Amino acid sequence: MPDYAAQRAHMVQSQLSTNDVADPRIRLAMAAIPREQFVPGARRAMAYCDLPVEVAPGRYLLDPRSLAKLLALAGVRPTDHVLDVGCATGYSTAVLALLAKSVVALEQDADLVRQATERLSAVANSTVVQGTLAEGAKAQAPFDAIIVEGGIEEAPQALLAQLTEGGRLVAVLQRGAQGRAHIFVRERERVGSRPDFDASVPVLVGFRKSLGFVF
Repeated sequence: MPDYAAQRAHMVQSQLSTNDVADPRIRLAMAAIPREQFVPGARRAMAYCDLPVEVAPGRYLLDPRSLAKLLALAGVRPTDHVLDVGCATGYSTAVLALLAKSVVALEQDADLVRQATERLSAVANSTVVQGTLAEGAKAQAPFDAIIVEGGIEEAPQALLAQLTEGGRLVAVLQRGAQGRAHIFVRERERVGSRPDFDASVPVLVGFRKSLGFVF
């Protein structure tokens, strides 16, 4: 039987600590959540690998390094109300629930909504809602932080509009095969952004760049 606890400890050491994830709260949270429980049985052996893990057709859990560094970039605080966009089976939400005051887990796939709801049933400060990912969760807004669990190809305007003053949104902006994490911050009713670390993750459904009119 696989020793998942040992794999989890190795993940924290080899994928987080060696990649400048210095926040002990993030390391402790990811050491506490059994990632394998959020991965389908047939792929459970890949739960702690350093690649995104497919949990449904075209849907992935971010690799641990990318998720941890996005959480660090967002600077999630114990007082924050957070939106987790594309929560999939709920792993990222379970981690966020240990870092924030409350987490809204947004998912649009009905089967993933069911799975996340089941897996997060004991996490009192999380709520799973179903809706279009790119449109966010207006009924639960505004948010202090928004984490996008996949790549985007342009600034997600609908989500940015749901940030509080001083609120942060983090996501990996993909340009073909190349990606770079960005943080967007709302200040004085305007949004600024800056790039941070390099990463490449699957583009999340609904976040492809609009091609406009084609003649």
